[in-house]
Amino acid sequence: FLKTFRKYKGSMTTTIAIIPARSQSKRLPKKNTKSFAGIPLIAHSILFAKANSNIIDEVYVTTDCSKIKEVALQFGAKVIDRPGELSGDYSTTVSALKHAMQFVGNVNTVILLQPTNPLRPTNLLVEAYSRFQEINADSLFTVTENKHKLGKIVDGEFLPFNYEYGQRSQDLEMLYYENGLLYITKPELINSDIILSKSAIPFI
Repeated sequence: FLKTFRKYKGSMTTTIAIIPARSQSKRLPKKNTKSFAGIPLIAHSILFAKANSNIIDEVYVTTDCSKIKEVALQFGAKVIDRPGELSGDYSTTVSALKHAMQFVGNVNTVILLQPTNPLRPTNLLVEAYSRFQEINADSLFTVTENKHKLGKIVDGEFLPFNYEYGQRSQDLEMLYYENGLLYITKPELINSDIILSKSAIPFI
C-alpha cells in the first residue's frame, strides 16, 4: 500500500494532521506542555504525525497558548492561532478544526490527533488510513474492545448493563469504546460542524 501511495502521492490533494491544544484545563493545568516520557505531552502527537510523512503532508497545531505554540514550532509543526472564543471550556473540537480549515487551503483529508492520547501503536495510521482508502469512507475513528462488566447506579442500586449477575466475563458480548487515538475525516464534514458521519468506520 505505502509503495503505491508514495508513487501516486504527487498527483493527489493534500492530507493534513491537525492537533488541537488549548491553554485552559481544569483537571490538569498546562497539561499539553507538561513533560511525558521526557518531552512535552503535545510533542508525542507531533512526532507521530511527522513519522507518517508518507501520508501526512503538513502538521498543524491550533492553539491559543504562546507556550504551546513555542513547543509546536520547536518540534516542526505549523501553528494556527486560535481565538479565545474558540478556546473555552465549552468550545468544541470541531469548532477549532473548522477555524483551522480557513488557513490551510485545498485539503482532501484531515487527520485529527488529540494530544491527550499520546500512546499510539507505530503502525496505527498506516493501517487505519489504508482501511479508510480501501472503503472510500468519509470518516473513521479508532475503538478498543471492552469486556468489562458495566452497569449504572440508580438511587443507590447497581443495575447491570451488559451482563447478568453470575455470568462469566468471557461469555459477555464484545463492546467497543471510542478511544480517541485517531480520527480521519473529510473537510466537508468539518464544514458541516461534525467530525464523524453516521457511516463512520470503526477501526479496532
